[in-house]
Amino acid sequence: MSRLKVLQKKYFPNTKPLPGVQELLDSLQVSNPRVHLALATSSHRDNFELKVGHLQDLFSVFKDEHRVLGDDPRILSGRGKPAPDIYLLALQTINQTLKASGQSELYPEECLVFEDSVPGVEAGRRAGMQVIWCPHNGLLNEYKGREKEVLAGLTGEYKENESQASSVPIDVQIDGIRPHARVIGEPGEIDDGWARLFMSLEEFPFDWYGIEIPTNV
Repeated sequence: MSRLKVLQKKYFPNTKPLPGVQELLDSLQVSNPRVHLALATSSHRDNFELKVGHLQDLFSVFKDEHRVLGDDPRILSGRGKPAPDIYLLALQTINQTLKASGQSELYPEECLVFEDSVPGVEAGRRAGMQVIWCPHNGLLNEYKGREKEVLAGLTGEYKENESQASSVPIDVQIDGIRPHARVIGEPGEIDDGWARLFMSLEEFPFDWYGIEIPTNV
């Protein structure tokens, strides 16, 4: 851990966004229908600030009230990724804003998660959300032949524990009878179409998700 912290201090201040990320975020801000953005990261505040402090313009699209970090006190101990809580909490922050402005709230199945990590994919799937996995090549090589398991959220070590109850209020977890609702807390299934592997975020296919971007963007 000591060696890791030294490396983080050395390299984190020089991080750069993946190709296509800036264009992706710019497009989503002017999308039709409106896409609401939130950040859900396992990084604790110190590491997060070390990693993105020099990327303020890029991260300005995520308002403070829509940022959920790994040490957020609303996430109970033992309920980080691959548990779904962090993504459900991020959705809750968006819904609080929508409700305050008289707009309709969003459901988990209407959300799209962008992830690079395997536990993050599982967290998104267990949150009942659609997921895009865009991993580092080294990580992808580690899971060669198991990509479908990752996309289904079936590779993690998540285990529900009664002593580690969900951090998220129960009303966020009720699926009702919505036709596309998923069971919150459960992973997906192989080839269920709710997660996709992307090698790059360049030229992102917005139309796949029913998102229209003005042609002048």
